[in-house]
Amino acid sequence: MPRPRPTRGPVVRAARQPPRVALLVETSLASGRDILRGIARYVREHGPWSLYHEPRSLEAGLPRWLADWEGDGLIVRVQSRAIAAGVCATGLPAVDVLGVVTDAGLPLVHVDDRQVAAMAAEHLRERGFHHFAFFGIRGENWSERRREAFCAAAGGGGAVAVLELPRHSMDRTGWESQAEALAAWVRDLPRPVGIMVCSDQMGQRLLEACRRAGVAVPEDAAVVGVDNDEPLCEVCHPPLSSVNAGHAAVGYEAAALLHRWLQGQSPPDGPRLVPPAGVVTRQSTDVLATADRQVAAALRFIREHACQGIGAAEVVAAVPVSRSVLQRRFRRELGRSIQDEIIATRVKRARLLLAETDLTLAEVAERCGFRHQEYLGAVFKARTGQTPARYRRRFRCFESEPEG
Repeated sequence: MPRPRPTRGPVVRAARQPPRVALLVETSLASGRDILRGIARYVREHGPWSLYHEPRSLEAGLPRWLADWEGDGLIVRVQSRAIAAGVCATGLPAVDVLGVVTDAGLPLVHVDDRQVAAMAAEHLRERGFHHFAFFGIRGENWSERRREAFCAAAGGGGAVAVLELPRHSMDRTGWESQAEALAAWVRDLPRPVGIMVCSDQMGQRLLEACRRAGVAVPEDAAVVGVDNDEPLCEVCHPPLSSVNAGHAAVGYEAAALLHRWLQGQSPPDGPRLVPPAGVVTRQSTDVLATADRQVAAALRFIREHACQGIGAAEVVAAVPVSRSVLQRRFRRELGRSIQDEIIATRVKRARLLLAETDLTLAEVAERCGFRHQEYLGAVFKARTGQTPARYRRRFRCFESEPEG
């Protein structure tokens, strides 16, 4: 499906005539609500816009009023080919923020599913897991991307157990028949095992399957979801850890892209992918999967004190074995040194602070245990491939912040 060529725009409007933009984004899912928050933030900073929105579900079709609507642009979660065709028929500049219909003919802003999965794998590896599994939805391209990336990141050449169910089996009538099969799958996994689920909604079902199977969470199976849907994660038993995939930044980027388009710039040819902010740890992964008590004690000490400027010497002093013995056991269990773990913990904290706060880079460095801002910058770039300021701009779209 070719990209639509607007017949009623783009038009550079006078300051007294703000752009009229319709938001066809669902409010039934946390990801959609986060996208709306990101759009609202962009409009507060770069508006005013006249926004048109009504509560909707992801499965809802196009509203009837759209065909005759005299607006300037759209931001839409394109769930089907029918929606894609209807949006293109308006002739208006439109940005997709879902990516389910790959040939929708619209510019796409989306979370980076591969980075999301890699972050989930890193989170489970940090907790000492050597066995991994993935639970997803068959036929959903975003779930399949997460599965591929998780298997590559977590497998390390080894096998990752995978179970994918069709979406129709997730409804109320189909779920009960699948629940026992899912419980049997969980029961047969090697233990302890780290499991990624493609979304928080699927995480709730997997945790129920663990309960049915008599598999303790997080001791025998640690579970991490995606989207950080806080109410849903909190009502899970135990509360579900989840990757903050970055949907608010998707909304912000989509609004920025549409704004440039309305001002006469051409949209990009390829998708714009937004990186995840980090993992919000709750009880479902709050565990150290190692039988080595000294290594477990060292890991616990690092997680509690890494951002206080400690080094390997302080970790060794807190564990009743020699430095050489602890280093050897640490590498055997986790495949990295004590100092590597300290730095990784600090960088992880820095990523969250950069994404979720307005702290200056100097303040971030201080709170993460780096001696100064320049050291934070050097370590952060070596570990992530980008400077702290660039990471913040990419995630939060702060175009005015200087590089550093």
